[in-house]
Amino acid sequence: MATSFSSPPFLSYPLTRTPRFSSSSQTPPPNSQPPNPPPSPKLTTTSSEQQPPVTVREPKPPKPTTTVETTDWIASSLTRRFGLGAGLAWAAFLAVGVISEQIKTRIEVSEQEANTRDVEKQEEVVLPNGIRYYELRIGGGASPRNGDLVVLDLKGKIEGRGEVFIDTFDGDKKPLALVMGSRPYTKGMCEGIEYIVRSMKAGGKRRVIVPPNLGFGENGADLGTGVQIPPFATLEYIVEVDKVSIAPA
Repeated sequence: MATSFSSPPFLSYPLTRTPRFSSSSQTPPPNSQPPNPPPSPKLTTTSSEQQPPVTVREPKPPKPTTTVETTDWIASSLTRRFGLGAGLAWAAFLAVGVISEQIKTRIEVSEQEANTRDVEKQEEVVLPNGIRYYELRIGGGASPRNGDLVVLDLKGKIEGRGEVFIDTFDGDKKPLALVMGSRPYTKGMCEGIEYIVRSMKAGGKRRVIVPPNLGFGENGADLGTGVQIPPFATLEYIVEVDKVSIAPA
């Protein structure tokens, strides 16, 4: 009798495989967003780059300075060398000079007033150049020389017509200032008036008749006062010299 051997029953179990995904075949899950890119680095600027541009301006030329001569250095030198007394003595000397000049001016004014006198009888004086004048008041001050500053009052009109073309005797008008020998003349002035003023003194007053050749001549003049001086006009003036002094430099 044959004996048969049978193998024990084989038990099989299902094998479970774990799925593997490679990095290349892996797909992102749905509804997933790409990662945010890293923030870009901020550029920092140095303080030198943040400064505004500097505008270079050309320096202005220096203003001319006026050098005023003074005598203070004399007092300082005397004080350093000879002591305080010498400096004070120099200052006192200057003060006395200023005071003496003021006293001199006052004396001249007082002498002018004292020596000025009215003329009781007016007489006509005829000069070789044709000018005629009448002395109304004799001045007691200085006579003007070439380059002196003369302050005078003037009234002028056309002889025979009575039209006044200049009048500084009016209270609203200022006296005229004339530098002897200077040109051109102030409006209303003429060569004949300058000639007659040279022989007057401060404080004096005259009535003057000026011929056409020493007035405004053959052309006449337009003085801008509404009065036309016709050609070959004879002029009549009242002239009073108020002050004679050295003209400022």
